[in-house]
Amino acid sequence: MNWYDNAIIYHIYPLGFCGAPKFNDGSEDVIYRLDKVLEWIPHLKEMNVDAVYFGPVFESVEHGYDTIDYKKIDSRLGDNNSFRYICDRLHENGIRVILDGVFNHVGRKFPQFVDVQKNGQSSQYCGWFQNLNFGGPSPCGDPFWYEGWNGHYNLVKLNLRNVGVCDHLIDAINYWIESFDIDGIRFDAADCIDFDFFKRIRSFCKGKKPAVVLTQRQELL
Repeated sequence: MNWYDNAIIYHIYPLGFCGAPKFNDGSEDVIYRLDKVLEWIPHLKEMNVDAVYFGPVFESVEHGYDTIDYKKIDSRLGDNNSFRYICDRLHENGIRVILDGVFNHVGRKFPQFVDVQKNGQSSQYCGWFQNLNFGGPSPCGDPFWYEGWNGHYNLVKLNLRNVGVCDHLIDAINYWIESFDIDGIRFDAADCIDFDFFKRIRSFCKGKKPAVVLTQRQELL
């Protein structure tokens, strides 16, 4: 039997849980709000929680689902070292860690998208974004059009059939497994994600850490 078959999983939406500001102002100042989780460990153990599923923790523009950097903890929550300490304490107390993988789309401040804004058709990242073309302007005033998730143009859809995009995301997953020993990934907007990308992610994760759980809400992959 897998550890997650009958697991009790506690969901935390970090930005709300910690009372973080609505917008990331880009300041280099780090506030360790997510350390609040450490105070909750006794409570989690009392409830026999097997794993904590963290909503988005990666650096983002606003709500966490508009990622800027897949390998950096949002500065409104802390930094990578503080989150590593949190993961270590949870693991020491028998509580596993699941992260939210927002791999369908990114925020408009995602560096590769900014490069397209700056360099236009000369950008090496034009192929990174779903249906990006220079046939007309976007609703956000860009001199090109692209697909936003469910019509939300602050959520720029990634082209998950682009090898560079897939390599970028797998490199991030590898980082969180190797450096933080995470135990699972929940896929956001899984109904929109390319199935071949799913297969590649699953093959990589199970090869890296066979006990890792990959989930979309209640469904295991």
